[in-house]
Amino acid sequence: MPTINAIILAAGEGSRMKSNTPKILQQLSDKTLLQHVIDAALPLDANLNIVIGHGAELVKNAIDNKNVNWVVQKEQLGTGHAVQQVMPDIDDDSVCLVLYGDVPFIQSTTLSALLSKAIETGFALLSVVLENPFGYGRIKRDAEGQIIAIVEQKDASKNELEINEINTGIMAVKASLLRNYINNLTPHNTQGEFYLTDIVKMANANNVNISSFICDSVVEVMGVNDKNQLAELERLVQQKQVNEFMTNGLGVKDPARFDCRGTLSFGKDCVIDINVVFEGNNELGDNVTIAPNCIIKNAKIGDNAEIKANSMIEDSTVGNHTTIGPFARLRPQSRIGNNAKIGNFVEVKKTTIGNTSKVSHLSYVGDSTIGDGVNVGAGVITCNYDGANKYQTVIKDGAFIGSNAQLIAPVTIGKNATIGAGSTITKDVPDESLALSRNKQTTLSTWKRPSKK
Repeated sequence: MPTINAIILAAGEGSRMKSNTPKILQQLSDKTLLQHVIDAALPLDANLNIVIGHGAELVKNAIDNKNVNWVVQKEQLGTGHAVQQVMPDIDDDSVCLVLYGDVPFIQSTTLSALLSKAIETGFALLSVVLENPFGYGRIKRDAEGQIIAIVEQKDASKNELEINEINTGIMAVKASLLRNYINNLTPHNTQGEFYLTDIVKMANANNVNISSFICDSVVEVMGVNDKNQLAELERLVQQKQVNEFMTNGLGVKDPARFDCRGTLSFGKDCVIDINVVFEGNNELGDNVTIAPNCIIKNAKIGDNAEIKANSMIEDSTVGNHTTIGPFARLRPQSRIGNNAKIGNFVEVKKTTIGNTSKVSHLSYVGDSTIGDGVNVGAGVITCNYDGANKYQTVIKDGAFIGSNAQLIAPVTIGKNATIGAGSTITKDVPDESLALSRNKQTTLSTWKRPSKK
């Protein structure tokens, strides 16, 4: 088996994206367009050669792979010129697989089949059949079915325009052949650009048998040039994923309003309502229900948990039979126990909350450890930050924190202790005790409310 050299063309600006971010770094689902292409090439044990130009440093910094051979195309003079920049690094006995950084759906299985053809003949093209091939280069064959040319739309005759098989641009060519053809390319346009497709005519003139692999899926070879096409592909990604999830038993209220930008595993009888977004790696137990408009990122959610509407969970775990929300936010490193409740407009950050504990509404709990069976009233705040450093609040089992209390960390509330409503607690509270910090109520009957002047 010869060495495979993947040459990924990724130097273009992508001006139609109208973005400061290079086109190949636009996000599709959970990764960049370029990363999708790299991931398709990696199972082939291919050497990665990536041609970069516009935003070169941004591209290099975005790809976490130390085995990439980065090649800079200082002037963007066409696809042929881009491949030419890589050839000094390529061994003649290898096979070159030319890919495009803006064709993210290409599959490893398709590329493997294309390579098999190239190993047999030395030259193989990936083509696809379109119902409407307008605008694409046609694959022209002779009477025996051999590829003899790629004819561009503007140059095609009336009969050639009837051809439905089009060129995808993806090809696999023995390196020695490719080097010879690339070095003999000449520009035939006012821009002075060298077109890679011209090597087909050269190969045919040398009686090289150009084989082809016809791709079954049009989607697989779709390129991305603007935000409209990017959104179209995003929907296709999501539709494919949600169909697979539903086939495996996930209940989804409306598949058209479902997004998973990462991975999702789930147990039996889970139900996902509309506009829920999963990001990163997520795991759901059995009988989990997630209401509309939730964002779930890198979360582990236990059996029979209920995530109510408009809640956010990030880098956190939720126990069995626990309720979160509505309008709750679990920030990173939050761990909620079993049979617990995090209610509406509650924010939890870097906190462990024990079994059967409740933080029902309008509270902030940060940098805290809360035991089992604790009740945290409305409007309670753990004051964990002094402007320079953060400190821990510990609330032990069975404690009751009255509404609108402030717990000034570092502080420990003892087992079964009670904090009176409206108190500001600055010292540790022993077990089984009541702590208050309110002045005696005063009523002034002669006081007058200020009036507007």
